[in-house]
Amino acid sequence: MLVFILNAGSSSLKYQLMNPENSKVLASGLCERIGIDGRLVHEANDKKIKEEISMPTHKEAIEIVLNCLTNGENKVIDNIDEISSIGHRVVHGGEYFSKSVIIDDDVLSKLEKLIPLAPLHNPAHIVGIKICRELMPTKPNVAVFDTAFHQTMPASSYMYAVPYADYKDHGVRKYGFHGTSHYYVSNEASKLLNKENTKVIVCHLGNGSSICAVQDGKSIDTSMGLTPLEGLMMGTRSGDLDPAVISYLMQKKEMSAEQLVNYLNKESGLLGVSGISSDLREIIEASAKGDERAMLSIDMKCNRIKKYICSYAGMLGGVDAICFTAGIGENADIIREKVCSGLEFMGIKLDKEKNINRMDGNREINHDDSRTKIFIIPTNEELVIAKDTYELTKA
Repeated sequence: MLVFILNAGSSSLKYQLMNPENSKVLASGLCERIGIDGRLVHEANDKKIKEEISMPTHKEAIEIVLNCLTNGENKVIDNIDEISSIGHRVVHGGEYFSKSVIIDDDVLSKLEKLIPLAPLHNPAHIVGIKICRELMPTKPNVAVFDTAFHQTMPASSYMYAVPYADYKDHGVRKYGFHGTSHYYVSNEASKLLNKENTKVIVCHLGNGSSICAVQDGKSIDTSMGLTPLEGLMMGTRSGDLDPAVISYLMQKKEMSAEQLVNYLNKESGLLGVSGISSDLREIIEASAKGDERAMLSIDMKCNRIKKYICSYAGMLGGVDAICFTAGIGENADIIREKVCSGLEFMGIKLDKEKNINRMDGNREINHDDSRTKIFIIPTNEELVIAKDTYELTKA
């Protein structure tokens, strides 16, 4: 069985073709600037092609991808009939979905009802789903939700201290995101720990970042909230702040609520504090040259990660493993070192030599006498999507 994995954004489309039985990726790629001018990056058979190509809508983009999979030098299948099913990454499943589901008209209707909770993401996902149903009408489609893994959180974790009616009438609560990543990494950590009852903290650190407390394989709390804006300082997102900042800045900067939320989502975080970039690599480079705002940005990010680790260790009643994943978590040794520094009192002791040694795959970077394991575990959200899609459609 081959699963076509799709992650549709407002003007982009990431994809993979994978055999979930052996985890082999036959092809992967990205369509960018859909509706603008169009750009394709396609990788298969150990070759990568880049092409400027017109993509007026997502339909043309998906047609181009399917043509790449079935035609030309880089083709990996003879026709689309070899695709058994399609797995879609869907950001927001609300309280409707606590696990992946086969998509039918009822599921689509619920995804449309959730658009107000994810106005930047769910509409694009819905478009991708409808196009795949049109182009490959005999193939089952599966939705795999970023929020589903966090549906095990207790009410004490997901509720906000606002009138209860706001939760019942408007769905105001913490939902959490990066769920497929937190699920995959915490599951890998349990294997490395070789024990069933585990207390794991997963730090998914990329341009978007979140932390999750996982007990016995279940999410009990996570840093992102109603939207991905809550929690850690990120590439362009502010993360946690006093809610009064919003009304204060609206007055001072003469912004609407929508403009201010966009400001906090796209002009804040590392970019806003450093004034350099949202890319941590550029900020680390500037920091090494003595740029004070770059150094401040790094310290702020690490302090916030550390706060969440300490908080979640308290909720878990201890911690068996701290896991670093995603682009920053896997590659930025300075961030891992700063985060772990000072946590020795909790039994968290980093081995600096192991930390700076670059290796592929899962690896342990804690000191030999550390009571808590520290792992780098490369995330694989696409594999989770492929396996869930396979399990739901193999019959």
